Amino acid sequence: QVQLVESGGGLVQPGGSLRLSCAASGRTISTYNMGWFRQAPGKERDFVAAINWSGGAPIYVDSVKGRFTISKDNAGNTLNLQMNSLNSEDTAVYYCAAGTRFGTAQAMTVLRPTQGFWGQGTQVTVSS
Repeated sequence: QVQLVESGGGLVQPGGSLRLSCAASGRTISTYNMGWFRQAPGKERDFVAAINWSGGAPIYVDSVKGRFTISKDNAGNTLNLQMNSLNSEDTAVYYCAAGTRFGTAQAMTVLRPTQGFWGQGTQVTVSS
């Protein structure tokens, strides 16, 4: 089992930045492909970004490309998401997930809430 705990969410003005972190425990994440997802009120949980087990080959949804950066620290057993140039459409609960092992992170883009390991989420609100 992998336990995941997100942190770093909060209220930020449009154009601002936040850095989300996901601390893992129970098992090393060094063999897991991991990702970030978000769920806005009344909407389904959507893929945001993923990274492969070794911390390379990031994948992003088009709406965050150039603004968000995902990174993985296997030694520290953490996953991070640097979010810049935030806008109101980024407002959501953000979840980290550990899914497939080794290979590419492509399968993370369609990971279902019933698959893999998930954190409880952290709220990000972008508002003036």
